[in-house]
Amino acid sequence: MIKLVIAWLNFVSLHVCAILFAYLATLSVMPVTREEERGEQDWKECAQLRNISFVFAGIMILNTIFWFWFPVSELAWVLSPDPLFGIIIGLIIAMPCFILMMVAMKDAGKEMGAPQKGISLHGGIYKKIRHPGALGEMPLYIVVAMFVNSLFLTIWMLLFTHLHTNPYLL
Repeated sequence: MIKLVIAWLNFVSLHVCAILFAYLATLSVMPVTREEERGEQDWKECAQLRNISFVFAGIMILNTIFWFWFPVSELAWVLSPDPLFGIIIGLIIAMPCFILMMVAMKDAGKEMGAPQKGISLHGGIYKKIRHPGALGEMPLYIVVAMFVNSLFLTIWMLLFTHLHTNPYLL
């Protein structure tokens, strides 16, 4: 009974954190637009929103990992009979994504954690890709779902990352 309660709490937490992460992360990348509406304090607020969104992203990852021990039984679909399959495919996807994310972090510097007025990211990897950090980060959520060998979470994370990166589809 306790395992069932934990599974459902984890399931609800995953969804709530995903919604909060997506919403706050979206707000955090719009300091110019928000400044026009509310003033210059929004640059600082966007930095705070970004940091809070990182917390919800971390909880979302923990929820995904906890799924390994506490799946909702009706949704405990296995990605593969061999758990090593998800790990290998996940690593193949994760390596270039992680490298891209690290390059983006290096090129963005402090801007990655806190948007700063007057700084324009047009150098390094940002010459080629508009949001390289997000491009590297988003598939990693899918990878974590693959690591826990969950078909449900893999599909869920695919939909989440697609909708999060394409908010006009909602």
